[in-house]
Amino acid sequence: MNTLDQVLEKALQLSYEQQEILIKILQNRHHESRRAEMAADAQQSLADFRAGKFRPQSARYVITELCQCLDKSKA
Repeated sequence: MNTLDQVLEKALQLSYEQQEILIKILQNRHHESRRAEMAADAQQSLADFRAGKFRPQSARYVITELCQCLDKSKA
């Protein structure tokens, strides 16, 4: 298996144009992978919701909880 250093060294041997193409390919694949991960998370959340695993909450309560969580992560 190639190490990251080996892969980078090989990539640097490519022409400038090929390096740009490689970068775009990697970015696109990374974005596709992230989208698939988010879609799977959303599907699981919907399944959990339909199974009754979430309790009803007001929007105000959810926003307050989110703000508190974000404030804690900044500290």
